[in-house]
Amino acid sequence: FIAQPPLYKVKQGKKEQYAFDEDQREMITERFKKDNKTQKIDLQRYKGLGEMNADQLWSTTMDPERRSLLKVSVESISEASTLFMELMGSDVEARREFITTHAKFVVNLDV
Repeated sequence: FIAQPPLYKVKQGKKEQYAFDEDQREMITERFKKDNKTQKIDLQRYKGLGEMNADQLWSTTMDPERRSLLKVSVESISEASTLFMELMGSDVEARREFITTHAKFVVNLDV
């Protein structure tokens, strides 16, 4: 299982909510605008866990009562191991070839 941290924190005044995708972020933003049209809405995009303080990480990602878990299964250990070595290993050319070959299939790119 992989714990899913939020991608966004949406804050308006003292109210804040976390969004796990763009659709959820948009829903929260629209609700905040409806509740208070004049107060500024602050949006924070989390690019990694290091951007959260310990309390935020606990309440959004680690707390068993509130966390969201993604079940991960590997059908072929050898294929997964090969792919992992291609993407994370020291062979830059293999990684470049993988990226070049698969770039056209990317639907969601998080840069």
